[in-house]
Amino acid sequence: MAPPDDKHKKKQFDLINRGVKRSTPLGTASFIGMRLADIPWQYHLLHNGAAERALAAVGLSTLAATTTATTTTGIDLPDKLGLPLPRLLLLAMAAGSSAKQIFWLTYLSAEEFPVSAAVPVGLFNTAVNSLNSILIAGAATSSLAAGSSGPRLSLLLGQDSSYGDLPLSLLAGALLYAAGITIETLSEYQRLRFKRAARNQGKVCKVGLWRWARHVNYFGYALWRGGYAMVGCGWVGGLLMGLWMGWDLSSRAVSVLDEYCSKRYGEQWVQFKKEVPYRIIPGVY
Repeated sequence: MAPPDDKHKKKQFDLINRGVKRSTPLGTASFIGMRLADIPWQYHLLHNGAAERALAAVGLSTLAATTTATTTTGIDLPDKLGLPLPRLLLLAMAAGSSAKQIFWLTYLSAEEFPVSAAVPVGLFNTAVNSLNSILIAGAATSSLAAGSSGPRLSLLLGQDSSYGDLPLSLLAGALLYAAGITIETLSEYQRLRFKRAARNQGKVCKVGLWRWARHVNYFGYALWRGGYAMVGCGWVGGLLMGLWMGWDLSSRAVSVLDEYCSKRYGEQWVQFKKEVPYRIIPGVY
């Protein structure tokens, strides 16, 4: 049976108009505003029982008050926020992801980003971050739940020694987040430097982390999203988020970019796929 004509193939959904490079001030301003506004919003959810009230509104039980005891770090700003360590980590992750995405839009990316793209991307990030901020307070969903499985860390934080019993998933999630943000940002910066060199005009980027996988920045994104969820919801929540992000990127985003790069680079892209056989996860997939 003959393969379907390319004109009749289902086009994958993509908010970014690949290859169209122009300034979009309104879209840029909208996205920056939304990402910056997400930080105080997450603090609101994590502080003074806002997450607990959200869960109670839908009939879900919350953790005991002892799991929300504030942490004394000896550092002025974190201590003034009045958050326990797990919630402080979630707030830091929200701020870090906002900073990374603003850096991407204003420095690393030259493609247009209109309001029609900025708003849904901004809303998606706020929605996922908010879900983590709320679920960390749930008796059945939090990584801190007494019945959660897995090893725990014995740490003495502040003056409340009972607060030192923290799940290992907290550390694992923080490490995955840091690794993912680093991989995503570094790979995109390496690609920018490569393309800015006059000798590389019209060439496929094959330097640095791009020798590991053809879409290695997506690997970084899935890692930090999974790590973020792991801090909020434990091993299961982190794994589910990482798998969902990986599935979406591999089934949708990779197809969009493969089609775009095939048209732009031709035989170069065919050769690149031979040299770097892994799509997203180096050495695995």
